[in-house]
Amino acid sequence: MKANTLSPKKRFFIVFLSFTLLFITNCKEKTATKDTKSANTTVQSIDPKTFSEKLQTSKNAQLIDVRSPEEFNSKHIENALNIDYNSTTFENSIGKLDKTKPTFVYCLSGGRSSSAVSKMHDLGFKELYNMEGGMMKWNALGLGTEIKQTKGMSKSDFDKILQTDKKVLIDFNAKWCGPCKKMAPILEKIKKDYNGKVSVVAIDVDENESLAAALKIESLPTLILYENKKIIWQTIGFTTEEDLKKHL
Repeated sequence: MKANTLSPKKRFFIVFLSFTLLFITNCKEKTATKDTKSANTTVQSIDPKTFSEKLQTSKNAQLIDVRSPEEFNSKHIENALNIDYNSTTFENSIGKLDKTKPTFVYCLSGGRSSSAVSKMHDLGFKELYNMEGGMMKWNALGLGTEIKQTKGMSKSDFDKILQTDKKVLIDFNAKWCGPCKKMAPILEKIKKDYNGKVSVVAIDVDENESLAAALKIESLPTLILYENKKIIWQTIGFTTEEDLKKHL
């Protein structure tokens, strides 16, 4: 009696089919695990008004200010805990918080808080909210208490800068802002090339918080070009020398 054997082609087909079914099953299991994890985790970037409302209605909420201690001491949201994102102890300090509680995070303009939230998500925090625009937008919307003028330029001082027959280019920046640092040599060159025609003024928002709030500066860098005390052009973010010169 002949043994019941399969042809090489049939054997190959059976092996291939088994492998395909195994692959599909594994993919489904991984997808299900990923969906379950996402379903149990909340990570959102929300505007300051929504941030404020949700903070007030969330039970056992944790509010984290990830700016430097100097920024925090200048002005911060009530009941916030300061954990500097750029500190070498940030991850260790954040790790001591309760990962199951709703956690609200903010900085000056939203960059550091966004990075902090991403890191905190990797550390296992279950409910995270990042404030878009940070304290700059918070102040511009008038959500916090009135800022006390303790240092920097007043609004009347700023208005005096505009009292000239030249165009005035205002650069709102911060020392920690990457795009601001990239813009600095371009603005220095503009200052030299347009000497006598355009006045270039750099204003650090950390040192002039009340002025930035009064002018509703929400992102960095912000460039504003004035002529006869009126805004004729404005932009946010890095701008090339070529694009900048088109407006001068």
